[in-house]
Amino acid sequence: MSTLYKRQNSPYYSYSTYIRGKRVRISTVMRQKSLAQKVQFDWDMKLFKGDLSFTNNLNHVQNDIDAFMDEYLKLRSRVSINTYDTARTVTKRFKCFLKGIGISTISEITVKVLDDYIDYLDTAPKTKHNHIKEIKIMLDRAMIENHLDRNPAKHVTLPRIIKVDRHRMLEPKDLQIIFKGAGSWKLYFEFLYRTGLRAGDIARLTYGNIDFKRSAIISLVRKSRRIHEFPLSDTLISMLKKGEKDTPLFPMLYSASDRTLSDNLAKPRKYMQALLQAEDRPKATLHSFRTTFNNTLRDLGLSIDDRRILLAHSSSETTKIYTHPNLEVAKKWVDKMPVFGMD
Repeated sequence: MSTLYKRQNSPYYSYSTYIRGKRVRISTVMRQKSLAQKVQFDWDMKLFKGDLSFTNNLNHVQNDIDAFMDEYLKLRSRVSINTYDTARTVTKRFKCFLKGIGISTISEITVKVLDDYIDYLDTAPKTKHNHIKEIKIMLDRAMIENHLDRNPAKHVTLPRIIKVDRHRMLEPKDLQIIFKGAGSWKLYFEFLYRTGLRAGDIARLTYGNIDFKRSAIISLVRKSRRIHEFPLSDTLISMLKKGEKDTPLFPMLYSASDRTLSDNLAKPRKYMQALLQAEDRPKATLHSFRTTFNNTLRDLGLSIDDRRILLAHSSSETTKIYTHPNLEVAKKWVDKMPVFGMD
């Protein structure tokens, strides 16, 4: 059964149907729907009779950049929302580049074109690698559909990724700078520093996760997909006020959507990095607080097994116990962590 639809940025109605199990889309070159319907009826009749003469330009149509990428994005959406969002971001930028250099069909994409695309991207080397990774998957699909004989993405020259300690431990000087200038992010930074929880897990905390009587946080850790219990230090308890069960502790960050949450976390991360940069300190991330939590407790004398429990590691070897066997003892350790940001 065929359908008619209008593509974005096109004044014409397009005809869509399946031939030999493969979807084909052809422009009717008609602006009025009534005229397009007449073309549709004519082509449907020809298809019924086995006359495929109207598909003479089929290879060109299926090879078209816009048509091919639209179909590819539909396939990626079957995997997950995040996969689709990543593919959409990459294809949108890649399509813009291709049109800028006059390429309109998949078959025109070569190793040279992809090398030029790498130079065109004004991003970090790791991001360039991620773009080519997605494009490689897309062009593998093009090979399956006989638009390409080989995948040029396999032969692209990529820039070297220089590994840096992005999640470095925050030194006392760093913590003093961060907490002194924390402003409205002070409570959030304190939670990162004094719980060792991941940035996203803290951002999703509600007052219902706080047990004031036991001085504990009871919350789902997304990476391990289990409920964990963590001791809450006296410093954090003194900074908290009781609220409604479903009220987020950090409403400016909270989101049920992973994508939105990731975007929201950029705000405190960039704020913290700006504080460090202003004092000529090395770059760090929100995950640096987790590293600092671990190393601080190590330096205070807490055993590696106890630290693993508090950090809620997700590997099978370190998640056999999901709550500290003695929460009161664990709380004494987190209460020993130094205070920063005081004049």
